[in-house]
Amino acid sequence: MKVEVLGTGCANCRRTVQIVEDVAKANGLTIDLIKVKDLPKIMTYGVMSTPAVVVDGTVVHAGGIPTKEKVAQWLAGATQAPAATTAPRCCG
Repeated sequence: MKVEVLGTGCANCRRTVQIVEDVAKANGLTIDLIKVKDLPKIMTYGVMSTPAVVVDGTVVHAGGIPTKEKVAQWLAGATQAPAATTAPRCCG
């Protein structure tokens, strides 16, 4: 799972990185954590306030420090396999 923390490196951005690392470790998850500080790159996500968090290409948070509970939800949602669909059987 790829997790990007978007921000210029301010205290809130650093704290967000730490929270993501702590939650991943506490839940035994292996993540590819990338810190994106390049403003033009950040803007490609349409994010206007930082820190922001992107999980597998989807912006899940922008502005302010997310809670550990929210981070845990994002990471759990990204690791869950899609539910198997069962097609109705024609003959029984």
